[in-house]
This record gives sequence, structure tokens and C-alpha cells, in this order.
Amino acid sequence: MIGKVIGALVGREIDKRDGQGGLKGAVIGAAAAGGLRRLGPLGLILGGAYVAKKALDRRRNRSV
Repeated sequence: MIGKVIGALVGREIDKRDGQGGLKGAVIGAAAAGGLRRLGPLGLILGGAYVAKKALDRRRNRSV
């Protein structure tokens, strides 16, 4: 279940890059969830670290 949540967050972060929203982020998030699940605990750590870095970067940009 945690892998699906992290996959959804990864898809959302990737989809925010182009700003159009929609299906692309959902598809990439689903693929990321599958890939992260195959990597096991390392995949969950990598996916979580990616989402955390993007959130930290966004927070830093907001405070400036």
C-alpha cells in the first residue's frame, strides 16, 4: 500500500513539471509504483526520497 501512495506522489510530481495535468501523471505514477515495488525496500526509499526532495525544493522556493 505504501508503494502505491509513493507511486501516486511520484506521478503527481512528474505531472507538475509540464503543468497540463491529467492522464500522463497517473500513467507514470502507476508505472513508477510497479517499478518501485519490484525494487523492494530500496525502491520505496528511492521513491520516497524523490518526493521528499521535490517537496523540500518547493518549500525553499516559497520562502524566498
